[in-house]
Amino acid sequence: MASETPAPATGRRKGPKPPIPLSVLTGFLGSGKTTLLNRLLKDPAMANTAVIINEFGEIGLDHLFVEQAGDGIVELSSGCLCCTIRGDLVTTLENLLRRLDNGRMERLDRVVIETTGLADPAPILHTVMLHPYLVMRYRLESVITLVDAVNGLSTLEEHEEARKQSAVADRLVFTKTDLLTTEADRSAFEQLKQKLDALNPAARRLDVQAGEAVAERLFNAGLYNPDTKIPDVAAWLNAEAYEGAGHDHGHHHHGEAHTHGHEHGHDVNRHSESIRAFTLSTDRPVPASALEMFLDLLRSAHGPKLLRVKGIVQLAEDPDRPVVIHGVQHVFHPPATLEAWPDDDRRTRMVFITKDLPEGFVRKMFEAFSGALLPDTPDHKAMTDNPLAISGFTGPVR
Repeated sequence: MASETPAPATGRRKGPKPPIPLSVLTGFLGSGKTTLLNRLLKDPAMANTAVIINEFGEIGLDHLFVEQAGDGIVELSSGCLCCTIRGDLVTTLENLLRRLDNGRMERLDRVVIETTGLADPAPILHTVMLHPYLVMRYRLESVITLVDAVNGLSTLEEHEEARKQSAVADRLVFTKTDLLTTEADRSAFEQLKQKLDALNPAARRLDVQAGEAVAERLFNAGLYNPDTKIPDVAAWLNAEAYEGAGHDHGHHHHGEAHTHGHEHGHDVNRHSESIRAFTLSTDRPVPASALEMFLDLLRSAHGPKLLRVKGIVQLAEDPDRPVVIHGVQHVFHPPATLEAWPDDDRRTRMVFITKDLPEGFVRKMFEAFSGALLPDTPDHKAMTDNPLAISGFTGPVR
């Protein structure tokens, strides 16, 4: 339980504190965020967690407050803290850190930010990733998106915000499955799951009505395993889930790119309004300068189209210490260098969720920068002489 008793100065741990995992809880209007939040806030596993909401009145919390502080933070009987956004999100996040650092709060194990139903989660993620202090103290762990099992199909078809919320999620949480009482309802739900498979094949699915949406299954979706404190790259990337998600895909084998096509009567991605999920991989070490140029070009020329990018890269200069990348649109978290490969798979693997940015385009750019194109080929020379040419972008890079 979060405590307001100041810790003795002599008993405080010296040195920098580990980053606090931060999750974003989103979902379209009527998806059931209030109901889920009320369940979560009663869960003892949420002790030492701070939940940031827009307004208490909008959420309708049905718990007794233990204490309400002047900075918009209240403690609930479960030991979970709740905050209202005061001024802006940065101020609220800084207030939490201030209480932690001055000993008014003994522990802060997790922060959960609840968005409005119409919100694109990207600006919230950018708030942390772009702030020089917050990016050191908080670590983006997961995006959790609630999906209404009854109305989700029509919502996805009609609202771009709902498609984005689902596309960038680490967890997709189905609500109201108990209301699927007719054959038509169940058929629509199956179509909804197929669309989500195309939008975001790697996200873990949970069902609220089946009791699956509990804290330990909703969270802990970040790079670092909370029990071992070491990176679990395979679970974080879940790159295998992207195989076959699109039809504009290929495979890298022994440093070479092989592209193949499929003839299908129906493109499962077509109904997702040009949102694509795919993975790139190569066992050829990538020069650090090439990786930097590839990512810089992608985010400067096509940032709004990069809904989410995650990856682990084997650098040519230091192949035994992989680099982890994580981006949301044009904003990338500072790369993290791991001390060693967490498993036997030492390939570079990057997963992309894009909008209006074809997989083949990204793949060709990556192949050119990563060295899959041989140095003496015309394509490689063209890329070296004019790297913007392949992007189709001729305006200034900002």
